[in-house]
Amino acid sequence: MIGSPTYPTYTVFVAIGLAGVFSIVLMPLFIRLMKREGVGQQIRADGPQRHLTKQGTPTMGGLIILLSVLVTCAILADWTPQLILAVVATMLTGALGLLDDIESVAHARSLGLTPSQKMAGLIAISVGFCLYAVNVCHIAPTISFPGGFSIDLGVLTTEIPIGVHLLKIPWLYLIFVFLLMAGLSNAVNLTDGLDGLAGGCSMVVMLVMAMVAFRFGQLGLAIFAAAFGGACLGFLWYNCYPATIFMGDTGSLALGAAFAALAVLTKTEVTSLVMGGLFITEALSVIIQVVSFKSTGKRVFLMAPLHHHFEKLGWSETKVVIRFWIVSAAFAAAGFALYFQLG
Repeated sequence: MIGSPTYPTYTVFVAIGLAGVFSIVLMPLFIRLMKREGVGQQIRADGPQRHLTKQGTPTMGGLIILLSVLVTCAILADWTPQLILAVVATMLTGALGLLDDIESVAHARSLGLTPSQKMAGLIAISVGFCLYAVNVCHIAPTISFPGGFSIDLGVLTTEIPIGVHLLKIPWLYLIFVFLLMAGLSNAVNLTDGLDGLAGGCSMVVMLVMAMVAFRFGQLGLAIFAAAFGGACLGFLWYNCYPATIFMGDTGSLALGAAFAALAVLTKTEVTSLVMGGLFITEALSVIIQVVSFKSTGKRVFLMAPLHHHFEKLGWSETKVVIRFWIVSAAFAAAGFALYFQLG
């Protein structure tokens, strides 16, 4: 570990800068590689027409974000079981997103993997993550609410003897963790529809989660979250309008999984939903649109996810992105304030 044990806050700030430098330096090399190999983003035909000009823009920039985080953690952090779990879950989800991106590029369509294939992958990752968290990291299968109220989701637990150890399977908490990880992964993925939108919102949320992890006493997780914030910052240099690289599902799914992993490992499962309120709002807009159209034949929004609705209203892409950044920061601040009300 390279850092300052006397001043751990210094190490967290170094993680932001180091990951940012790795990201901003490596990204141009990756962009050139993607252009040379002809690997470009596939744009939805039913999306805003002005987005069709983005067809062919290099994608899978999430690989550099993940690499920057991994190298930063290797240099600065002690590899505790909690950090190992967060990194493995994130990288596996990123690999799932990478398969989706490769499928999309290979078949020249914006769909990628089927929903059932994605869901199977997310189920496997979230179940493994939850069992490791409970049995190795000793995370309590409970969820806490501001004000000190908590719910025990470990009431239905199966214990399976494995040698001298017991494998605990808290079924209700297992389902909850799956919903949290799959929900946040898909929510960030849905948010990734405008230049700089998902990257900027993720940067804000991850920096707040770094403060949460630091206060929780998990320096390794704080470095992990800070590295994501820094990597997203470096990524934004190339992803801001007009973007020269997209993160792809490789980045968006991994960012959502990292956010969920941090929420579970710092016992902020509920307040994290407030911190990531912008992502939740984007996902809800899609759900509302689909339910409304299938049940009544009418659309609530001009187009979903929500950021496309504002584009349809005539807002410029940069105006939507910057205002969504502001809203995301407000949600993150509100969630951080509620964090101090946890029992």
